[in-house]
Amino acid sequence: MNLNPDVTGLHMSELRFSEEDWVRVERDTMAWWAGELERPLVWLTVTDPIPSQKPYAFLSNYPLAMPVDEIVARHEPYLAATRFFGDAFPWLWINFGPGIMAGFLGSKVNTVAQPSETVWFSPAEKTDIDAIPLEYDAGNIWWKRIKELTAALVERYRGRLAVSHTDLGGNLDILASLRGTERLLLELIDHPGAVERLVGRITELWLRYYDEQEALIRPACRGTSCWTPIWSTGKTYMLQSDFAYMISPAMFERFVLPDLIACCDHLDHGFYHLDGKGQIAHLDLLLSIPRLRGIQWIPGDGQPPPHEWLPLLKRIRDGGKLCQVFVSPEGARTIVKHLGGKGFLLVIEHSDQEFADPERVRAFLKTLAQEDISCPAAM
Repeated sequence: MNLNPDVTGLHMSELRFSEEDWVRVERDTMAWWAGELERPLVWLTVTDPIPSQKPYAFLSNYPLAMPVDEIVARHEPYLAATRFFGDAFPWLWINFGPGIMAGFLGSKVNTVAQPSETVWFSPAEKTDIDAIPLEYDAGNIWWKRIKELTAALVERYRGRLAVSHTDLGGNLDILASLRGTERLLLELIDHPGAVERLVGRITELWLRYYDEQEALIRPACRGTSCWTPIWSTGKTYMLQSDFAYMISPAMFERFVLPDLIACCDHLDHGFYHLDGKGQIAHLDLLLSIPRLRGIQWIPGDGQPPPHEWLPLLKRIRDGGKLCQVFVSPEGARTIVKHLGGKGFLLVIEHSDQEFADPERVRAFLKTLAQEDISCPAAM
């Protein structure tokens, strides 16, 4: 782990991260994917105060008329003020909301900045399920905007920043944005054949959108990332189906599993976003996907934090999958003490003030390593 915030220096891109840091991250991250790293990956960043206003998290909130170079410039001070510890690396998510692929296919994109930032999607028009068009549109305004922003960030940082894929969404999530959630729930029962045909077509388009954005990213970004800070020299992505919270394992097996298998076959390092206890019913099916490399556990609002789900985390690891969680510093310590950190990606959630002093970061990472039962030195 990188315990020294000062080793990186400042480069022409004004990122506190050196070429040597990237070599280390690549070495350790790829060992993690291979199951050869005897400790967790630990993501911990601290952002110093910046004089300018914090940039939007949802890039869709910038006016479409704003030049992409201006958007990039607004994010530069924030990136320059960020210090990277442990296995963290410079990363920027091209965030246009969860499941923006629905916007590529004609769903209405509702993006707001006040009172808080969010994006949601709604059907543009009501059509019969057998008449819904699902066609690639190279001229779609949202798809063009994402490609332009991706290209601008790649050109600006040239390999020093991991520019992520946008959040394309899951097949049923995308279809729900085109049909409406309640309507699609009924159509799963009344028109299962039509739904099956549509989600299959969505998967085909998903792979095309993924590959087109990858073609912009890969030439200069060393590898790929996604809407969570997972990185690979190959093709990686956090797959999802939030809609699956509302359906049975039998429906999941019919309508979602084929999509996940196809995407995992296409990717080198596919992950799944297990969001909420309602999705635990699908875990056995997820564990059965040979090329699914890992599972992210998100307990959901009102639920205990991830470190209080140790039996579930153990089930994921015992099932042969890597695991990513967002945890407090104490939560990370609980996991490494009881399960061992090997195979986990621990994204540490904290206030910037909590770790403003690099010595506190250094002490925390040292304690985490000492308490990790995966590490021989801790046993």
